[in-house]
Amino acid sequence: METSPRVRYVQGLALLATGLLAGAFGYGAANVVPTFDVVPLDVRLTFHTAMMKVNEPVMQSAMALSILSCVASAVPARGVSRRLAAAAGGLTLTSPLVTVFGNVPLHAYFRTWAATGAPAGHAEILRRWELFHTVRTLTALAAFAVMIVAAVVVRPAHR
Repeated sequence: METSPRVRYVQGLALLATGLLAGAFGYGAANVVPTFDVVPLDVRLTFHTAMMKVNEPVMQSAMALSILSCVASAVPARGVSRRLAAAAGGLTLTSPLVTVFGNVPLHAYFRTWAATGAPAGHAEILRRWELFHTVRTLTALAAFAVMIVAAVVVRPAHR
């Protein structure tokens, strides 16, 4: 069965959105986090605090677009294509959940530390932020990979 242009566009949007999300998180994991490890703590905290202000609307939009486009891609699909698109949607949903319940609460610490200095044991809290970032990076990358499989490997079957 031939896939309609509308379905292909939605699937293309899901590929683009999940790719951008994976790329944004991946850039942070590959470049920003290692840089944090080699600069003085006050530089990391200042940069981290400033970056969160800029990142918040961009990353929230990227996460929302990824989730919505994956779900929209799943709706007209059937069988394996539907399950893959739904799985990608679930994987992208992990990103805001990890962010809201993992990274964001730690951002509050970083803001206060930037003003007052970090407490003893701060390295463990920084490592926890990095772990949460790794989880959301890997789930975003997995969602992108699943959408690639849905779009390229599996011949989509639609209603």
